[in-house]
Amino acid sequence: MSNSADSRIQRRFEALKSEGRGGLVTFVTAGDPDPDTSRDILFGLPGAGADIIELGMPFSDPMADGPAIQAGSLRALKSGMTLKKTLALVAEFRERDQDTPVVLMGYYNPIYIHGPEAFCADAKAAGVDGLIIVDLPPEEVDELWIPANAAGIDFIFLTAPTSDDARLPVIVKRASGFVYYVSITGITGTRSADPADVEDAVARLRRHTDLPIGVGFGIKTPDQARGIASVADAAVVGSALVDIIAGNLDDDGKAGPGLADAVLSLVSDLADGVRKSGEKVA
Repeated sequence: MSNSADSRIQRRFEALKSEGRGGLVTFVTAGDPDPDTSRDILFGLPGAGADIIELGMPFSDPMADGPAIQAGSLRALKSGMTLKKTLALVAEFRERDQDTPVVLMGYYNPIYIHGPEAFCADAKAAGVDGLIIVDLPPEEVDELWIPANAAGIDFIFLTAPTSDDARLPVIVKRASGFVYYVSITGITGTRSADPADVEDAVARLRRHTDLPIGVGFGIKTPDQARGIASVADAAVVGSALVDIIAGNLDDDGKAGPGLADAVLSLVSDLADGVRKSGEKVA
């Protein structure tokens, strides 16, 4: 399935293609480490160079995520973040920025409690462009995919090194926006993938879809982001940013001075790396 007609995600990837480079997708969790600091980070991401924003919906049992993102999710919940507040944060962001795509990433339970149809309507009204729901396999996705598709919200599916040529058509059949290739098996933030392996995997994926391909898990440095963005359509960075948040908390677990600036500084460095992805990697 192609991108939703004239979606922000589609327009952004078309712009990246015209610039001859890959994109930078940044992940942070809504409300981490507290609502005000989270807002400062979110609002600063486009200016720092993020092309697409993945915003985590805090959940108490983020089973696919590594320790860093799990801790960030728990910090957000402790600070009072909820799904409704996450949607309100997106709506506030959208008042300032009409162009940068926002993809909500998380788990199905909070959406199920909210009600899939109501969630999709509320997400669309807030300015959400896409969804990545980690624990919904293609065979069980209809309850959310149907109202999301009707609302014009892109549904982004995960593929992995274990997704073979028999499985990939099933995964990408209903995908839109882009396809997210998880470059390693296991949880987030634990190790890095070999760019040569990623290049082979992206080539295989392209035989099954014409959607852009974003690659995530294990990308921490500008050079790594550049390498991935040179063989895929975007590099996705999450745990490295959440690590910066964790490293700038005081002894009471509160945001230290300059926390948001430290996160945005790394985003700027990553963006510089990605913007060199059209150049030959030495």
